[in-house]
Amino acid sequence: MDLKQYFKKIHELEATLADEYPVVVSLPTADGGKAGVLSEVSKAVAAKMIIDGRAVLATAAEKQKHLEQQAAAKKHAEQVELSRRVQVAIITDPNLNIGATPKGSNAPAGLNKQE
Repeated sequence: MDLKQYFKKIHELEATLADEYPVVVSLPTADGGKAGVLSEVSKAVAAKMIIDGRAVLATAAEKQKHLEQQAAAKKHAEQVELSRRVQVAIITDPNLNIGATPKGSNAPAGLNKQE
């Protein structure tokens, strides 16, 4: 194929793509490419992959499923990160006398009333 024609096809296809980052579905390739992998890529990359026969545009249902999976994965990653950042602060009150019982008192610790 002539290089001018090749790049002309890529640019034409790129201009017809509606989304800024279209979702493509990979096709099997001779060099070990897996079929059925969904990817969100730029218009230029999507057009090149489609012209090269390495991918096709995802259907609306496939795109929606992919975006939901990505949102779920992001939420899970944020929860994992948040769980690492949990901080505990120990605040003491000097007026609170829990654990210290005055001599000669039979009351449980912290329940002594001082008059």
